[in-house]
Amino acid sequence: MDKKLVVSSSPHIRTIESVQSVMTDVLIALFPAALMAVLLFGYKALLTMVISVVTAMAVEALWLRKRDLFSDGSAAVTGLLFAMVLPPAPPWWLVVIGAASSIIIGKQVFGGIGYNIFNPALVGRAVVVMSWGARMAGPIWPQPQPFAFTADISAVTMATPLAAQQEALSYSLASMFIGVMPGCLGETSTLALLLGGAWLYYKGHIDWRIPGGFIGTVFIFGLLFGGAFYGGPFETGLFHVLAGGVMIGAIFMATDMVTTPVTANGRLIFGIGCGLITMLIRLWGSMPEGVTFAILIMNGVTPIIDNFTIPRQFGGVKKSA
Repeated sequence: MDKKLVVSSSPHIRTIESVQSVMTDVLIALFPAALMAVLLFGYKALLTMVISVVTAMAVEALWLRKRDLFSDGSAAVTGLLFAMVLPPAPPWWLVVIGAASSIIIGKQVFGGIGYNIFNPALVGRAVVVMSWGARMAGPIWPQPQPFAFTADISAVTMATPLAAQQEALSYSLASMFIGVMPGCLGETSTLALLLGGAWLYYKGHIDWRIPGGFIGTVFIFGLLFGGAFYGGPFETGLFHVLAGGVMIGAIFMATDMVTTPVTANGRLIFGIGCGLITMLIRLWGSMPEGVTFAILIMNGVTPIIDNFTIPRQFGGVKKSA
């Protein structure tokens, strides 16, 4: 009798993946964007990321009364993602308040990981944008100085490509793809974000539907309604994909498995909805960028999307009229 029958509650089919392993994969995927941010914006970018990550981990540990700062890794991911959507050199207190808001308001008030309705990092960003908008989305941003690690980036400033059409024409699509343009730490280099996205796709943490629906909708709207100001309709569509937070939003924020639909069709609808709201805000809204609020709005309607896209049970009987 070397084999024993073990009776236990579900689930009976388990995976070797854990929350910590998934979060570690996300941190690995974010490494190219974080490294590029430091190479482009110098030590202040690194300082911003360190403050944000440490604050997020410390606040969660205090909230949960745990001594293990890293724990399951979700707080570190939230802190790094929040830092990625900040300007290169924000005040330290703004980073602390935003990171703490991400953990407390965006995550723990709902019951912790797995229960939050909205993406925590974007909740933190929304808090600081609405409270200190001039420091988050002012007209002048630090200009990247590649490999000038100790340079004072605040001494050389320019407007972001989304600020005005004239500013947009100052940057080529190639420079925007690499990341040599003003912007938030993690949104400038499309190349670095794609490398991270490829890792998440390889590990099976994301599929094509949300990023594809998001990016595809932004491109089509830019092509059809962007005014062809950037050399032509096709180039204008690409401009809207590469500028601002579309890529980091589509790959890292909108694919959050807790706050997005569970069905395949639902994820595609979610991505399209994010792209649609983003472009409505960009083209006809009062703000130059709309990724943050687009994703948060779609987070809020995720239960409705799931409800209407749940597949029919195998062998189910159609209700009579």
